Amino acid sequence: MEFREIATFLQAAKLQSFSKAASQLGYSQAAVTIQIKQLERELGVHLFDRIGKQTTLTHQGQVFYGYASAIMRDLAQAKDAMADPVQLTGQLCLGTIESICSSIFPELLTEYHRLHPDVKVSIITDSPDRLLKQMNANAIDIVYFLDKRIYDCKWKKVMEQPEQILFAASADHPLASRKRPLSLTEILSYPFVLTEKDASYRFILDQYLASEGITLHPFLETGNTDFILKFLQHNQGISFLPAFTVRQAVEDGRLCILNAKDFHIQTWRQIVYHRDKWVTREMAEFLKLASQPHSSF
Repeated sequence: MEFREIATFLQAAKLQSFSKAASQLGYSQAAVTIQIKQLERELGVHLFDRIGKQTTLTHQGQVFYGYASAIMRDLAQAKDAMADPVQLTGQLCLGTIESICSSIFPELLTEYHRLHPDVKVSIITDSPDRLLKQMNANAIDIVYFLDKRIYDCKWKKVMEQPEQILFAASADHPLASRKRPLSLTEILSYPFVLTEKDASYRFILDQYLASEGITLHPFLETGNTDFILKFLQHNQGISFLPAFTVRQAVEDGRLCILNAKDFHIQTWRQIVYHRDKWVTREMAEFLKLASQPHSSF
């Protein structure tokens, strides 16, 4: 039994496809089939059921998957232990949503780079569900996202922090001078610029308004949080954004928070990785930095 056969088995099991595993690993599909058959001969069991285009693990395959994952984690740990114990020189692939990427990641990754200048970091931005699917396929190491609290037995969650979602506008907006809490009707009477509908907090707002029989029609939708912030500063409309995205602009006096009466919406910043993923030192250092309890990141 060879390590490459075990690695091929795990990839085929995760992707539920011999052809996708071959593409991911740089093999031909025939090579993947040969490796899986060799593994089955040595184990004396049938690991996969292949019916039509469906490839699924048999019961014996599911049992072996747990052992195979442990073997590869131990191998990765052994390799990691033999590496330079001081300087990190590996790679790190992070998945996140656009608002976190533009608001939190610049400072976070600046500090990470200062501590570990030789690590090559790549970032993928997308919706939480797509990022989590890529993580499950081992295409992303860690996902840092904003959504309702989500749990899955396949994941390890290392951070879960509540985050308020707020109405924000220019400091020169007509409502900015109002000291009393504003009614939702007052706020919604002004033009809105919002994130796209697949943003988790936009979805939460739409669901709340729908429960009240209200439909909001923004005059502008964009996935670019930086654009929304700059647009607001020109006294153009109101937006609904996580507190961390507007914090600096509010402190600088460029934006203000509109206090809506009896209206509170909260979501959660979360960091997860796949439970079968060996946590490299590059991953461990990022997780330690990003999940500090009193971190400004």
